[in-house]
Amino acid sequence: MKSTLIGRQAVVVGAGMGGLPAARALADYFEHVVVLERDALPLDASHRIGIPQGRHTHALLAGGQQALADLFPGFEQDLAVASAVPVNAGLDLRFERPGQGPLPARDLGLVVHAMSRPLIELTVRQRVEQYDNITIRQRCRAHDIIASQDGAAVSALRFENNEGRSETLSADLIVEASGRGNLVNGVLEAIGRPRPEETAIGVDITYTTAVFAVPDDAPTDWKAVLTFDPPAEGGVTAVMAPLERNRWIVTLVGHHGEKPAVDRDGFLAYAHRLRTPTIYDAIKKAEQLGEIVRFGFPASFRRHFDRLEEFPRGLLPFGDSICRFNPAYGQGMSVAAQEARLLRELLERHTAEPDPLVGLAPAFFAEATTLTETPWALAAIPDLAHPKTVGQRPDDLEQRLDFTEALFRLAAEDLAVHKLLFEVLHLLKPQSVLSEPCLVERVKAVAAQA
Repeated sequence: MKSTLIGRQAVVVGAGMGGLPAARALADYFEHVVVLERDALPLDASHRIGIPQGRHTHALLAGGQQALADLFPGFEQDLAVASAVPVNAGLDLRFERPGQGPLPARDLGLVVHAMSRPLIELTVRQRVEQYDNITIRQRCRAHDIIASQDGAAVSALRFENNEGRSETLSADLIVEASGRGNLVNGVLEAIGRPRPEETAIGVDITYTTAVFAVPDDAPTDWKAVLTFDPPAEGGVTAVMAPLERNRWIVTLVGHHGEKPAVDRDGFLAYAHRLRTPTIYDAIKKAEQLGEIVRFGFPASFRRHFDRLEEFPRGLLPFGDSICRFNPAYGQGMSVAAQEARLLRELLERHTAEPDPLVGLAPAFFAEATTLTETPWALAAIPDLAHPKTVGQRPDDLEQRLDFTEALFRLAAEDLAVHKLLFEVLHLLKPQSVLSEPCLVERVKAVAAQA
C-alpha cells in the first residue's frame, strides 16, 4: 500500500549501486524521483566508463542481498533468471587463512549470488525502471546544490543535461550517491558550514583482474576462493569467484607498491607466488577472456556527518559519500543496499512528523554510523596491521588481531561459531555478537593453546 507522501520531488545523483536502491527507497514517499547519471547507461550487462572499478571482482554479501530483497521482493529470483551463480558460503567458498587449513566445508545456511558488477547493476536498474514515478536521466552531470540564503536548507540542483545545456531541478530532498561527496562538500563550503571530520586509512592497494573460461576439468569441491596472507604482510591477496556465462573472475591484490602484472605471464607468475596454489592451479591452463585490467585504491575513509552540529534540511549524502571501504573486502554494495533500506524505514517513521524532512539527516547519520561500524572494523583492523598502512592504530591492535586468529581457529572446530562468524562477515549481524562473554572466554582458551 502506498505510504503517505512527504514531498513533491526528490533528486538522486548517481545511478549506481548507491543511487538506484536509494531511489527505490524514496519512491513511496515522493510524487516524483529523478535520478541524474553522468554516464550513458548500457541496455545489457556491459561495463561503463563511469565505473572504472567495475571490471574487477564485486561481492554482494548476504546482508546486502537481503536488503535488496526487502526493497525489491523476489530479487533473488531476478538474480537466478539473470544467470548469477548461487554460492553456498559455507560449502562452496574455499577460505584460505594462514596458520590453518581451509575452513571446513559446512552448510551454514548462507546462499549468495556471484556475478559481474554490470549484471548486478543492470538487475537493480531494471527493477527501479518499473516504478512509474522514478525517472533516470542519463548523460547529466551535476554541478552544484543550491541552498537557501540562511543555509538552513537546500532547494535545487544545477546540472548539465544530455544536450550540454544548464538546467535546474527543484527538490524537496537531494541524495548524493555519486561516490565522491563533492556536491555536499561544495554546498557546505558555500554556506559557511564545516565539512565533516574524516577518518582515513592509507591502504595503498593495487589490484589486477583477469577473466577466464571455466575449463571442463575445473575443481568440483569449491566455486570461489579467498586467499589471505598474515595481516602484517597484507591480508587479502587474491579473490576468485564464478561469473555468469560459465566464467571465473580472478583479482590479485598488491599492497604498498606491489602491482600485479597486466600481461598473462606476469599475472600467472604473481598467482604462482600466492601462499597456496589453489588459484594458480585452477587458471594456469584456462582460456583468458579479454584484457587484464588494473585499478589503484589509495585509502578508505569514513566521514563523520553524525558529529556535525548543523546540517542543511533536504540534503543527504549516501553510500561512498559517507564511507568508502577497502574494496578487497567486498562490502561497498552491501552497505549501500542496507543504507537504502534504512532510509526507507526512516521515511516511514517520519511521515507523521509536521515536517518529516527536518530531522531526517541527523537520524540517518546516527543510524548509518551504527550500520557502518561493523564493516569498517572488519576491514580497518587487519588493514592497520600492515606496518606501511597510514592511519591511527588502536592501542589494543595486537590483542584484536590475536582474538581474530583464535576466533577463526575456534570456528574451524565449532559449527555454531563458524556460522556466527560468517553471519557477521556477511553483515547479517553486528560485530558486537562476537563479544559475548561466553564466546570471548572460549576464544581466549584457544588463543592460550597457541
